[in-house]
Amino acid sequence: MVDSARRHSPAPNLARRAAVFLPAELPRDGKIALWDPEGDPLPALPGAAAEITVVRRHGATGTAVRRGTVPALLLSLPDALPLLARARHDPAAHSAPRCWGAAALHALHLAARGRLLPGLTAVDHDAWRAGPLDADDIAQVRAIAAAMPAEAYAVPLEGRTPLQLPDPEALVKAFLDAVVDTLPRTPSAAHAVGAPFAARGPQHLPALREWAAEVAAGVDAGVRVSLRLDLSQFELFDSAADEAPGEGPGERVGESADGAEKQRRAGTALVQVHSLADPTHVIDAAALWAGGGTEGFGPRARIDAVLALRRAARVWAPLGRLLERPVPDVLPLSEDELYELLGPAAARLAAAGVAVHWPRELARTLTATAVVRPAPGSATDGTSFFDAQELFAFSWQLAVGGEPLSEADMDALAEAHRPIVRLRDQWVVVDPALVRKARKRELGLLEPVDALAVALTGTAEVDGEQVEAVPVGTLAALRDRLTAATADAPPAAQPPGLDATLRDYQLRGLAWLDLMTSLGLGGCLADDMGLGKTITVIALHLRRARSAPTLVVCPASLLGNWQREITRFAPGVPVRRFHGTTRTLHDMGGAGADGGFVLTTYGTMRTSAPQLASHTWGMVVADEAQHVKNPYSSTAKALRTIPAPARIALTGTPVENNLSELWALLDWTTPGLLGPLKAFRARHARLVESGEDDEASERLARLVRPFLLRRKKSDPGIVPELPPKTETDHPVSLSREQASLYEAAVRESMAAIEESEGIARRGLIMRLLSSLKQICNHPAQYLKEDTRRLTGRSGKLELLDELLDTILSEGGSVLIFTQYVTMARLLSDHLAARAVSAQLLHGGTPIAQREEMVDRFQSAEVPVFLLSLKAAGTGLNLTRAAHVIHYDRWWNPAVEDQATDRAYRIGQTQPVQVHRLIAEGTVEDRIAELIASKRALADAILGGGEAALTELTDRELADLVSLRRSA
Repeated sequence: MVDSARRHSPAPNLARRAAVFLPAELPRDGKIALWDPEGDPLPALPGAAAEITVVRRHGATGTAVRRGTVPALLLSLPDALPLLARARHDPAAHSAPRCWGAAALHALHLAARGRLLPGLTAVDHDAWRAGPLDADDIAQVRAIAAAMPAEAYAVPLEGRTPLQLPDPEALVKAFLDAVVDTLPRTPSAAHAVGAPFAARGPQHLPALREWAAEVAAGVDAGVRVSLRLDLSQFELFDSAADEAPGEGPGERVGESADGAEKQRRAGTALVQVHSLADPTHVIDAAALWAGGGTEGFGPRARIDAVLALRRAARVWAPLGRLLERPVPDVLPLSEDELYELLGPAAARLAAAGVAVHWPRELARTLTATAVVRPAPGSATDGTSFFDAQELFAFSWQLAVGGEPLSEADMDALAEAHRPIVRLRDQWVVVDPALVRKARKRELGLLEPVDALAVALTGTAEVDGEQVEAVPVGTLAALRDRLTAATADAPPAAQPPGLDATLRDYQLRGLAWLDLMTSLGLGGCLADDMGLGKTITVIALHLRRARSAPTLVVCPASLLGNWQREITRFAPGVPVRRFHGTTRTLHDMGGAGADGGFVLTTYGTMRTSAPQLASHTWGMVVADEAQHVKNPYSSTAKALRTIPAPARIALTGTPVENNLSELWALLDWTTPGLLGPLKAFRARHARLVESGEDDEASERLARLVRPFLLRRKKSDPGIVPELPPKTETDHPVSLSREQASLYEAAVRESMAAIEESEGIARRGLIMRLLSSLKQICNHPAQYLKEDTRRLTGRSGKLELLDELLDTILSEGGSVLIFTQYVTMARLLSDHLAARAVSAQLLHGGTPIAQREEMVDRFQSAEVPVFLLSLKAAGTGLNLTRAAHVIHYDRWWNPAVEDQATDRAYRIGQTQPVQVHRLIAEGTVEDRIAELIASKRALADAILGGGEAALTELTDRELADLVSLRRSA
């Protein structure tokens, strides 16, 4: 087969033709016919030319059909399979070979899985068939058939009146048979010469007719089994228990043999048999063995059902009892076996293809969630959340259908000893693991910071396992406030006494700090340098209006800056330095009635920590807090000894080397939040720093995000919102070939335009403008050449090469826009010839491929992105690019700006350079002058592009389009 395909490998462009499968009496003799729906001839291949009869649509609406012959190429399956496999993933291929390519790949998968069986044709010749097909295989066949265009099955059935086309699903199945009948017949097959099922030629085997019929039945009517649970006996048992109120759950009910049988059996499993050919065809095993309703199952249904049960018994032993019965229809179940079906047994059976169906009247929605709530008797107003005496209860909460169970319901569940219990007037299937949680639902008490960590991360550790956990009550309200504050908090009002106007992002930072400090929590303001962290803290001090002063600890070099900023923006607020040999706190009024600022350095704080700790502070601020990122340093230890109801860390670099630095900052602002450092390293840091656990990264992010506010200069809403943008017009000279074509086009078109009027004149003008723009781009575009010789013929192309050489040598990325897909394809070929990595997006690019291309560009896999202006001028985020090249002009400034904004948009952190290539002395040059000199007027006049120019007089038009060689 490989040699044959190599000799007659069809040309790649054949995939753009329609394809149809032509079955044969011997499946392996089937052919793939390639034909053109327009009836055009195809390239010749040795021995492949033919004519086929097809049915084609015609007429204005395409609803009429007619029969006729068309030229075709007939390919054997060994020759056709490589072509079809390539067409499956070729977006330029016709939809018919793409569908047959999907069928070919499915046939190959069937052969690889061993899904082929020997049989005989109608005239007793040997033939392989695809099978047995499972439900997924059949679904795939039907999906392929449903997607087929009419051209894929356009050859009518012979001898049928009226005209009749093949059923697509039947044709796909015939194709699968033909492929699997072809594959085993290779020269390497044992005894290939004249051997049945190995030789290429037909082998007449009438003695195997009965055997072949049995095999065919197995192929066409395979079955699977399922279990339908009948728990009516269990309900009888429970009713009997209700009649004996003195007996507890699980005790013996009744003394009769019948009662003992009821106690022994909790229910039964009824065996059902499903047809693989038609999954909706189901029958009870009892009815199948009784001979009823077997038309859709075939003569092997009982054997296949027993084999399926035997396979299932290997994963769940109780099913083995069915194999001992004359009719494997009903399996009595004990309570233990019902418990097994609730858990791992059902999963193993499902993996083996055996579904377990529970009665519809049973509710299987019993769930358990770990919840954290204020302990009985604790404060609930939220203001004393971090009171050392407040603890939180941690327990399991069970629910049915999302409705929490009461304590009484959970007590009843805890006492249950059966797999099915009565809860809220309905039967509920109970997982034994949930019963254990109902029995031991109290998980202990949590400290406030531990409860807050559980609320923020949504997880908790129970018996060494991470489980989902949710807060309720005031804890849930606090969680919502914290997450909303960092996500999209409204800005705070300007505080009285502040002699400055805060920007919007500074007011939002102020609102966040005010919330955190009012709750007795701390926070880390981690804005970039220069975004005003100092003035935001001054505003916070004024907003809090506490009588106790604010202590600011900072590097010595910043003492003067803090003092100047306070004096400038909060005039009248006392400020003093606690620094130098004469430093003292004695004249501050004991409790600090002046409520001003005290400034000190890290060095002074370290040596005077006891003196500072003895004073009452309304807030402590650590500026450039990376100075205490080492929790074991004497400076960090000294800072921790100074008590305060609110602590704020200011830094532009909260993490420089490892996550332990983040722990040091947040453990100071909110002590205990992240737990001990050793536990933090084991639970979070190592997993996150190794990059092996994405869930650990997300869990840590949920925990720290409310306590760290990070803004960058490049963030939206922060000035400057975007980096600089530079726009440059690059005039380029026309090549000699371009100039000759340009003048000839103007001369010929103007002569025709001057003799025309009305719609005809406007059409000629539009055609002229389009021709001139194409000539300015490249002669090959105007001449519609399919050539690889592009260099040396266009001034624009030469300049583009120079720009790309510079951009790519600097490691940059670039967008190249053109309004012509043809020009974009020429550029793509040119860049490929220069070994420049590039990709092309145009209106015909599928959405999924479009998203993949954007991802590749944004991840720097491809540095050059060619785009059709109309298809890609809006809706894309391509901020990886620092350069935008407009290869030709749309003549509507707003449209060009929209295209440029693919790179120059929120999220862009690099200066953006926009390059416009303009053919010198041409109509492009004149339009560029108009846009540059009268931008507002150009927006109005040229809003419709070239259409506005069709109303110019002959003289105005000639002046616009004539080539100015003097330029």
